Amino acid sequence: MISAEIVKQLREKTGASMMDCKKALEEANGDEIKATEILRGNNKLTAMKKAERVANQGVIEAYIHANGKIGVLLEIKCETDFVAKNEEFKGLAHEVAMHIAGMNSKDPESLLAEPFIKDPSITVKDLIEAKIGKLGENMRVEKFIRYEL
Repeated sequence: MISAEIVKQLREKTGASMMDCKKALEEANGDEIKATEILRGNNKLTAMKKAERVANQGVIEAYIHANGKIGVLLEIKCETDFVAKNEEFKGLAHEVAMHIAGMNSKDPESLLAEPFIKDPSITVKDLIEAKIGKLGENMRVEKFIRYEL
């Protein structure tokens, strides 16, 4: 039997729904690491299914690093204005912009392959796919520019 506390802990780590976390834990016989991998696989599958959908809404995120010498403008897109206004989507935009500032990413394609600066066990693509899985819409980094003095 999978306890509610373990499900809650996995949900906090992954951002997946309680039901998805419970199913993944059951499939993994309670192994949190295997359950996390199952959830990542599910997110990849969801992202692949949504990839053909048009993403023509989104936000422009501006990030200025604390030292005032590095800045990023990021255009990240989703399918609907509803998701574009969602705090989780805005949070994703902020996280990706901070990553670009810290890692000096060159272009959207190489950005996706980079280990995420806050959690090197996942890539930026994994981070975005997790939000696609949670919010149910296609998302993509359209373009960005990084400034540095």
